[in-house]
Amino acid sequence: MMKVQNVTSKGQITLPASWRKAFPSNQIMLRVKNDKIEISTINPREDEGYYTVFDALRDNNGKGISAKDLLKMLNK
Repeated sequence: MMKVQNVTSKGQITLPASWRKAFPSNQIMLRVKNDKIEISTINPREDEGYYTVFDALRDNNGKGISAKDLLKMLNK
């Protein structure tokens, strides 16, 4: 299936709900291959080698953090 999506002024896109519901994960992996962006779903608990380092909802009451603060967390 192909679908044309508009990119917002903030550089965001919306994945159609039917696509999101078709996969059992709420996380995606983005890869750039030549001139294309590949989007695939992942489940970090099942996909060996991948894990969530920082989850804003889990780790910071829904707020993001700066790269500097993330580095501090990773160096602990």
